[in-house]
Amino acid sequence: MHQVQLNDQLYKEAQRRAAEAGFSTVDEYIADVVSHDLVEDSAETPDLDHLFTPEVIAHLDQVSAEIKAGGKTYTMEEVREHFEKKRKKWLQNHAG
Repeated sequence: MHQVQLNDQLYKEAQRRAAEAGFSTVDEYIADVVSHDLVEDSAETPDLDHLFTPEVIAHLDQVSAEIKAGGKTYTMEEVREHFEKKRKKWLQNHAG
């Protein structure tokens, strides 16, 4: 078991919040806060390295080269319009 040092002001605030949240001790409250924080961090940053295969990287490099060479790019407004049209068409075809 490990210990964590808190200054008096921080400990008093943790004590107040622990009581408000129904924890019987500050230790339980801090353990809960830290464990939730660690779980949220790992959930927010999934490991996506497996998606970047050599083929995907080669495709992205090709697209980047085409853009740098003056290939067609799209503004965010053009992208929004495109997907709004697709959305409307899909809704028309699937309205029930």
